[in-house]
Amino acid sequence: MTPADFLSSAGPLVTVIIPTRDRAELLPRAVASALGQTWKTLEILIVDDGSVDDTAGVLAGFDDPRIRVLRRDTSGGVSAARNEAVRAARGDYLALLDSDDEWLPKKTERQLAYMAATGHAVSQTQEIWIRGGKRVNPTHIHKKPDGWFFEASLGMCLVSPSTTIFKRGVIEAAGFFDESLPACEDYDLWLRIMLTRPIGLLDEYQVVRHGGRGDQLSTLYIGQDLFRIRAMVGLLGRPETTAWHFACIEKELRRKTAIYAAGCLKRDRAEEAGRVTAMVEAALDSARAGLAGAGGKETADTAAG
Repeated sequence: MTPADFLSSAGPLVTVIIPTRDRAELLPRAVASALGQTWKTLEILIVDDGSVDDTAGVLAGFDDPRIRVLRRDTSGGVSAARNEAVRAARGDYLALLDSDDEWLPKKTERQLAYMAATGHAVSQTQEIWIRGGKRVNPTHIHKKPDGWFFEASLGMCLVSPSTTIFKRGVIEAAGFFDESLPACEDYDLWLRIMLTRPIGLLDEYQVVRHGGRGDQLSTLYIGQDLFRIRAMVGLLGRPETTAWHFACIEKELRRKTAIYAAGCLKRDRAEEAGRVTAMVEAALDSARAGLAGAGGKETADTAAG
């Protein structure tokens, strides 16, 4: 099937997943940007994750048959909200949109065309950063790569949720978002996905990312190395992890563990430093033994990075 055939007629249904909690004043902007897409074959799943503000009233004001609202009586966190939406989605393609971000009108159309042309099952776009109402330039370390970049992503998250579209089978195979992680849940998921597949980059600015708010997870959880450590430890036990992956993970895991332990010691938390260090060493030993028993599980693709 050619890209033109793929995008002809109504085209594939894309489910837009918008989790929200107590962002009644921001939610309309995000939803309007989804409704304003030039790609019209959409369903928009909004998950109200236990809001106590006027989110219910705001949602009642939306009058479009493409919108479905899933309500949770109590907050289960962004991962649980997204997972519920994934399971309820009708689309073959899923697109994440945080309730404080917004899409440019051609985002979905351009990204689907890119995926049809390249064969990527998951992709992201470039994004415009807004902080405190002003546009800022991301540093070079935040430059979005294209293709196979598992090793580079261990140091920091290089995929932004609101820029992504992926086939639903991708997240089902990877195991959904980890609901035990209060933050860095996206870092964890993208790494699991990148164990087995590349992530394509549509090198166009199609998303506006708003930051600097006190209710964002990146602000609420200062010093997120522990969550990244937990994510990397989880990777060690996955059957897709090869000897090459292990070497990459071990290097970054030791670096992050040392940073975390040093921070604990400065705050008189020696027991916590020892606990995390011992947990990491035990996980590395177990994974190393498993790889040795499996003959290394090396592949040409992963060895090349």
